[in-house]
Order: sequence, then structure tokens, then C-alpha cells
Amino acid sequence: MAKLMRMTEGSIPKQLITYAIPLILGNIFQLTYNVVDSVIVGRFIGKEALAAVGTANPIMNIFILGISGICIGASVIMGRFYGAKKEDMLKKEMATIAVLGVYFSLLVVIMGMITAGGLLRILKVPEDIMSMSTIYLRLIFLGMPFTYFYNAVSSALKSVGDSKTPLKFLVFAAVLNGVLDIIFVGYLGFGIICSAMTTVIAQAVSAILCIVYVYRKIPILKLYPSEFKIDKGLLKETLKYGSVTALQQACQPIGKLMIQGAVNTMGIDVIAAFNAVSKIDDYAFTPEQNISHAMTTFIAQNNGAGKTERINKGFRTGMFIELVYGISICLVVLWLCNPIMELFVGKSSRSVIAEGSRYLSLMALFYIFPGFTNGMQGYFRGMGRMQITLVGTIVQTSLRVLFTFLLSGTLGIQGIAYACAIGWSVMLLVEGSYYGKMNREHTHRG
Repeated sequence: MAKLMRMTEGSIPKQLITYAIPLILGNIFQLTYNVVDSVIVGRFIGKEALAAVGTANPIMNIFILGISGICIGASVIMGRFYGAKKEDMLKKEMATIAVLGVYFSLLVVIMGMITAGGLLRILKVPEDIMSMSTIYLRLIFLGMPFTYFYNAVSSALKSVGDSKTPLKFLVFAAVLNGVLDIIFVGYLGFGIICSAMTTVIAQAVSAILCIVYVYRKIPILKLYPSEFKIDKGLLKETLKYGSVTALQQACQPIGKLMIQGAVNTMGIDVIAAFNAVSKIDDYAFTPEQNISHAMTTFIAQNNGAGKTERINKGFRTGMFIELVYGISICLVVLWLCNPIMELFVGKSSRSVIAEGSRYLSLMALFYIFPGFTNGMQGYFRGMGRMQITLVGTIVQTSLRVLFTFLLSGTLGIQGIAYACAIGWSVMLLVEGSYYGKMNREHTHRG
């Protein structure tokens, strides 16, 4: 039997850090792999294939966000049951999301296969890559059941304190995908169909490995045939949490798409610079988000166990870790902003380097803000208050987009950094007021 992490007792800093590190490594690995995957497609198949994959990604992401939202909602519920030592209810929730996954993923496959072409036309995909984009997207939709079950089982493992095992399977699947791409796309010269199929194969392998691991090592999550039933009450709660979380996650890519519209009016140098610094931001934000996920699991378990004081200590510890990381990444980026930009465009593109460095030298000072907002989000998710996280995200995204358009005309690329800071600041005020209200209500009840 695998060793799980019950966070209702023991060292809080050690638990949060131990839980977060595998998540951070996994997401950074995934970001790096995505860059390499794009390079393989662009180099060996061609720019048309790279463009086709790019046009399919926004649609894929919407469906993946829906899957992710359901699984995050389920993980909070399972974490609460695990903390409360209600293993029978934990298994009922596991069964509920498993049966739901069969119906939901099949629906996604059918809808995706039917509507792929129409969705791409709505996005005004050029006709010369329409056929390639449609084939690629339909093949990716075939892999959605595997994506669902990997996320579902991975969320179950994380809810009981095991964040290392999903990382191992994610890394294995990503390496497998890369090796298959190099062999079939790079060496043998197969096209975009093979690229899509290698992705589906990797998704299937990661899902199967997770399921096999649970059945061999995690008895409390192991389901027998008679247990595959939907609990209507848990289904309702899961969909309630999951739908709000999916909507919240969808706000970010929509906001980025609108901000890109403002960037596209600033000239080629700024567009190139912003493309580079956006990737740097993704790397900088990833640990903050994963610290937040660690806080969510910690708080969900202790909420289930009714340990209010430990919840408060965990929240304060998590926010301190976010602070330390925010200061550290700020100093690193300030020190290396020019060399980082040179990695993307070379030393000869001085104007692009200058624009990117202007952005990073300012944005680095603001990296602590998303650390705090992510920490607040982790707290509210763990407490099951998903509506608050949605409100905060809508406020932040709306203000970020609004002030990007208001400030970028006079401040250029730095206006985007200031817009981000404004959005995060107001988000902190909004969520801070909710946090204070919840604490006052608890004190009054006590």
C-alpha cells in the first residue's frame, strides 16, 4: 500500500512544500514539453501544421477546462471526506465521478466529432489549413475520455495527499509522446495525423497507469463492479463546484485573447516581445499556482476534520511561502531579464530585447501579487467557496483587459504590466473582504 499524506496533523510547512514540489516540477515539465512539441511539428511537418495545431488549441483548451473543473470540484469533496476519515463517502465520490466520466467524455467525443469543422470556421481558420486543423482536432477529441480519467484519478490521488504519483505518470507520458513524435514525425516523416495519434496514445497510457496504480496501491480508492453507482447528492455537489471552477478557468484564456488584440496594434517588435515574456510569466506563475493547490488540499482535509485553527495556520503558512517565492522570482527575473530575452530572439534583435526587458523589469516587481491571489484562491477552494474564486477571477480579468486598452496606448508594453497589477490588487481587496467576513461569522458563531 502506498503511503498517503493526511494533512490533519504534523508539520504544516513541510506538508505544503512536500506536496507542492511535485506539482511544480510536473507543470514546468509540461510547459517545456509543449514548447518542444511545437518545435517538432514546425520543423518536421511545416508551418501549416504548426498553424493547424495552434488553431485547434483554443477549442481543445475549452473542453479540457470543463474536464479540469469537474475534477477539481471532486478533489475538494474527496479531500474533505479523507480528512474526516469518511472512507465510504470518499469511495462513493470516486464512483460518482467515474460513472459521470463515461457519459461526459462520450458526449464530448460525439459533440467534438460533429462540430469540429464548424467551430474552426467560427474562429475564421484559413481554408488552406482547414482540412488539416479539422482532422487534427477530431483525433484529439477521440482522446478526451483518457484526458478525463487521467485528471479524475490524478485529482483523487492528490486529494489523499499523493502529488508525486501523478507527476511520474505525466512525465512518462510526455516523454513517450516526445519519443513517438521524433520517431514517427521526425525520422519517418509522417504528418499531422500521426502527431495527433501520438498525443492520444500518451494520454491513454497516463490514464491507464493511474488506474492500475490505484487498484494495486490505494485500497481506499479501489472500486469494485458493484460500487460503480452515481450518488445523486454527490453528483449535484460535484457539478456545482465543477461548473463554477470551469467557468473561472475559462476567464483567463478569454482575457489573454482580448489582451492579445491590444498587443497586435503595437507593432511586430512588441508582438514578438510579448509572446516571449508571456512564456516567462507562465513559468513564474506556475509555482504560485501549485502552492495554491497544496493549500486547497490541506484546507479541504482539515475542513473535513473540523480543525479550524489548523486551517488558519495553514493559510498563513501558505501565504508566507507565496511571499518568499514571489520575492525570489522577482530578484531572479530582474537579474536575468536581458539574457532571458536573448534566448528567444538572439542578441541581434535589440528592439525586441529592449521591449521585453522593459516589461519584465516592471512585471517582476508585481509577481508577489498573483502569489497572494493564488493563495486566497486556494483557501476558498479548500473551504468549498467556489463562487468567491469565480468573482475574484472575473474582477481581475475584467480590470486587466480594461486597463490594458487604457494604458498601453501611452505606456506601451509596460501598460500591460500595470494593468495586471491593478487587476490583482482589486482582486485581493475583494477576496480579502470575503475572508474577513468569513472569519467574523465564525467568531460570532463561536
